Parts: sequence; C-alpha cells; structure tokens
Amino acid sequence: MLYTTKNILLKNGRQAVFRSPLPSDAKEMNVFLKTSASETDFLMRYPEEYTQTEESEAKFLESVSGSPYTLMIVCTVDGTIAGNGTLMFQSGLKTKHRAEVAIGLLQAYWGMGIGTALLSEMIAVAKEKGILQLELEYMEENERASALYRKMGFVQVAEHPDAIRLKDGTMHKVFTMVKKL
Repeated sequence: MLYTTKNILLKNGRQAVFRSPLPSDAKEMNVFLKTSASETDFLMRYPEEYTQTEESEAKFLESVSGSPYTLMIVCTVDGTIAGNGTLMFQSGLKTKHRAEVAIGLLQAYWGMGIGTALLSEMIAVAKEKGILQLELEYMEENERASALYRKMGFVQVAEHPDAIRLKDGTMHKVFTMVKKL
C-alpha cells in the first residue's frame, strides 16, 4: 500500500519526511533494522537475526508497497532513515475489521515526536480504511512505548507471561493493547 509523502515538524524544529519505502532503501533499511535492534532489547529480534540481503530487502519493500494489506511508513530526517511504522490489515472475513501497528525508531531520534506522529498517521489511515480496532504488542519494562501507546488511546487487554527470553535467560511478559476506532 502506498503512502502519500508528508513533511512533519519535529519537537526540536527539524523536519522529518514520512513516505513509502522504495526498493532503493534496502541497504539503508538493513542498517536501520540492525542498528535499532542493537540499541534496545525491546524489539522482537536481535541484530544478528536480520540476515536478509540487500536484494531480498528490496523485493520485500517493493512487495509492501504493492500489498493491499500492509502499509509501511519510512521516516527520514536529513535524508537518513530514522524510523518506520507498519500497519498490517487482517484479510479474513471475520477479522478484517482489525489491524496491527508496529513502530521502530533509532535511539538518536527518541523524544522528538516521531513515534506520536507515526501512530497518528497509521490511526488516520486505519480509520479511512474502515478499521474498527487497532492492536499492538510491547515488552514489559518498555515504559516509553507504554506511555506513548496509552497517550494515543490504546488500552491493555492481555499479557503473555514469559513470551520473550533474552540471551541472558531473563524472561519478559508481552502486553497486548487495543484501540477502538
């Protein structure tokens, strides 16, 4: 699904550009994914789990843009990928009123309003598409994410104990949140 490019004013006065991903973003997207995963344990993968080649990532980004069930918004600041948001629509007859959101952001861009802006854009698109319920998951102790999601109107509906096991053996819950549209 394609996204109409928008310029977003950040809290620090800088401009961000929200746009659809391009196959030519593949190399930088691979770096973004590995870097963001190395900066926090709150993402669902470790950096070494991102093993896609530039070619396979380019094909994936192209498929996302052509998919009626997935919207990806890439955020760039000064031409560099700073973050992304993904909105994944359910396709089944019984579940097509639901969609899942996810965001990722490089640590250098935390606190600038990008997460709020990405979620706002995905909520607006979901409403336009007739979605009635947005869903997301986040890992316990991720207070920044929890605060953002609550601010945006998401409510915790479930927890999955021991859903995440870190390399050191530490177990973490995953919380499920829902926002009615």
